[in-house]
Amino acid sequence: MKNIKTINKYFYSPLRTKILSILSLVMVALCISCEDMLEEEPKAVAAELFYNTAEELEAGVNAIYSPMRGGRAEFIAVLDAHTDWGYGRGSRANYNSFSGFNSGNINVAAGRWNEFYLSIRNANFIIKNAPEASSVAQTDIDKIVGEAKFLRGMAYFDLVRGWDGVPLRTELNMNDIDAKKSTSAEVYDFVISDLLEAEKHLPEDPKDIGRPTVYAAKMLLADVYLNLGMYAEARDKADEVIKSNKFNLVPTSDIEDIQNNLFGPELLTSSEEIFSFKYTRQPGFGNWILFVLNHPSTGLFNFGGAYAHYSDASNKFYETWDDDDLRKSLWDQISFGLGATTLVSKKYIDNQAADRTGAGNDLPIYRYAEALLIYAEAATRASNNLTTEAMEVLNKVHRRSFGYDPEVPSVVDFNTADYDASSFVDLVLQERAYEFIFEGKRWFDLKRTGKAAATILDVKGINIEEKHYLWPIPTVELELNGAMRPEDQNPGY
Repeated sequence: MKNIKTINKYFYSPLRTKILSILSLVMVALCISCEDMLEEEPKAVAAELFYNTAEELEAGVNAIYSPMRGGRAEFIAVLDAHTDWGYGRGSRANYNSFSGFNSGNINVAAGRWNEFYLSIRNANFIIKNAPEASSVAQTDIDKIVGEAKFLRGMAYFDLVRGWDGVPLRTELNMNDIDAKKSTSAEVYDFVISDLLEAEKHLPEDPKDIGRPTVYAAKMLLADVYLNLGMYAEARDKADEVIKSNKFNLVPTSDIEDIQNNLFGPELLTSSEEIFSFKYTRQPGFGNWILFVLNHPSTGLFNFGGAYAHYSDASNKFYETWDDDDLRKSLWDQISFGLGATTLVSKKYIDNQAADRTGAGNDLPIYRYAEALLIYAEAATRASNNLTTEAMEVLNKVHRRSFGYDPEVPSVVDFNTADYDASSFVDLVLQERAYEFIFEGKRWFDLKRTGKAAATILDVKGINIEEKHYLWPIPTVELELNGAMRPEDQNPGY
């Protein structure tokens, strides 16, 4: 067992000073002496010297990850409080009550916006400058630019789902303060363009653990196509991942297998991982979601926990869940003042975290389970017909959740004869709901399928107003971006 995951030596620990210099955007040529910088034109130093070597390009790519990794825990927590099963405590109750954001939560939403755009700007630096690198082979430049476009596409995908139309800032207009609000269709077109380029150039196997491969690009494309209702395209991309034979579901026989072998703090990677944001037990490089979710009484996190997000055993979602499903056991019933039926998640655990923001658990973006479930849904929607193949890939995920071998038929299998295309899609969506708790998937599933209003009303008894489907565009964006108008603000804000 390793006290500190060695993933940090692959691409998070090296060149930290350079990474921080890019993030600050004050100067990007830290390798030049102060005296030399006084003699050179700063813009020329940044453009002509910093992006020339493989080491410098790697530092620039690492800077794309930092804001996205830093805010991912909060992003997931907020998304899952919007769901039928999720709740937020204190000021976070606004997220699940659909009563509108308070001023503090509006500021937090602006923080998420800023993190995405900081990653996008750092990606733009690489996309613009890497092709001019004089000391790097063209094939390596293509891979680096592909990685930057993958991450930029991911950032815009999260932005368009959270805010709808947003300004498109690219390598072509990155220095312009003013950028008009693009339509959601324009943003999606841009995302697909970036991801198709990434798919062309990303490698079959990661250069370092934690970097994206061609299969990560295919998964992200499958997800984008699914959100757009392009079901045949989503099916085909998910199928390419499945037929690569590079991934398998991690077998589980108890909740400890899930906690340690799928989401554990010591885990470098697994047969199921397609792409994750990597963390390590070091201050500034660890995972914050454990502190947000855990309760001190469980002893599962050595810094206690804020138990700011939770569920409830009286919630219909939980009540109708099969008690033999191992995933249901990833909740502890703890009364901390909100009632005896309050549930606290124990999906992510770490007793050796460096500090309360320094847990070693990674946050999955795409797992093989999602490739199977996207295929099952998309294939059925594309043909409006339920096939034995679609049922089988769903059953693989379902079997694993009950401790059975995913590849062997079991007593918990669903039968094709019991479902038509429509009821099967509902079954897949429910399986996704169980499988991806605190992975930030459920709210977007409810939105894209048009089921959010009916589901939230049925389970929580709350009517969703129009403004609750989108987050507010930050006031500072509207005030400083001359191409944005007051009416560009999302409805209700």
